[in-house]
Amino acid sequence: MLVYAIRRTLQMVPVLFGVTIVISSIVYFAPGNPARLALGDGASPEAVAQLEREMGLDQPAHIRYVDWMLGVMQGDLGTSIQTGRPVAVMILDRLGPTLELAIVAMALTLIIALPLGVISAVRQYSWVDNTSMLFAIFWLSMPSFWLGLVLIYLFAVRWQFFPVSGRGGIMLTLTWWSFILLPAIATGTRRAGLLTRLMRSSMLEILNEDYIRTARGKGIGSKAVIYTHGMKNAMIPVITLIGLQVPLIFSGTVIIEVVFSWPGMGRLLVDAVLQRDYPVVQGTILVYSVIVLIANLAVDIAYSYLDPRIDYD
Repeated sequence: MLVYAIRRTLQMVPVLFGVTIVISSIVYFAPGNPARLALGDGASPEAVAQLEREMGLDQPAHIRYVDWMLGVMQGDLGTSIQTGRPVAVMILDRLGPTLELAIVAMALTLIIALPLGVISAVRQYSWVDNTSMLFAIFWLSMPSFWLGLVLIYLFAVRWQFFPVSGRGGIMLTLTWWSFILLPAIATGTRRAGLLTRLMRSSMLEILNEDYIRTARGKGIGSKAVIYTHGMKNAMIPVITLIGLQVPLIFSGTVIIEVVFSWPGMGRLLVDAVLQRDYPVVQGTILVYSVIVLIANLAVDIAYSYLDPRIDYD
């Protein structure tokens, strides 16, 4: 397993290299002039040209890419055009809130989806199954930003159970939960609908296998058959989908952070795009890419624990 983890980590290097090329290309060909935006519409052409030279915006694309990559390899993601602060420091300030929101959203997704999927499979075609599938389809058809606005209106504005926006309190305290719960629900509910349907279909397939009937024939209890023999094997395709949902969770936090004024990387990215702060855009997308690659590596490693027949060595 250690050999496989090292090999997969090394395989991430060319992927990240391709990501950096794509990011730099998008930034280079993006419309708008950061120097003009920073100085304002009243700045003279000479002042704009001077600032472009200072920021390196007058250099060809390959020169700008090489300069940026040399800084990245040294841990320097550049300097923000708008604030003058190091991009790495700005991202570190926002990384914690984004990870908090993504982890809580994924946890809520699993807490909702896995039990509902198992119960629906065990009680196939019952009212529980029909109700669960109805909610799953409803969640799948609901855009995250729209659900966020509905949650704000109902639970924050009308009933005043939760704060309208922002982030506050020490982690895991009641105040912290009051701020993070609504954005986490808005981010994770759509994924819960998809995972519920997949868990149900996977569990139904497993429950019809011969070894499940053999376990029941030997007198093993129903709970042991379902949760020990059935659920563990049914989780393999679900884990695959969870790995695919990680990028969607983080992309969903970008919109949700704007809706709930959550001070994370997503809001930082949106503000940087609107302000043409290209170093911040490049650095933020690069960090998002690294997080997604690490999550996919974790999913691959989890396979071997769920199914001992999978051998990566």
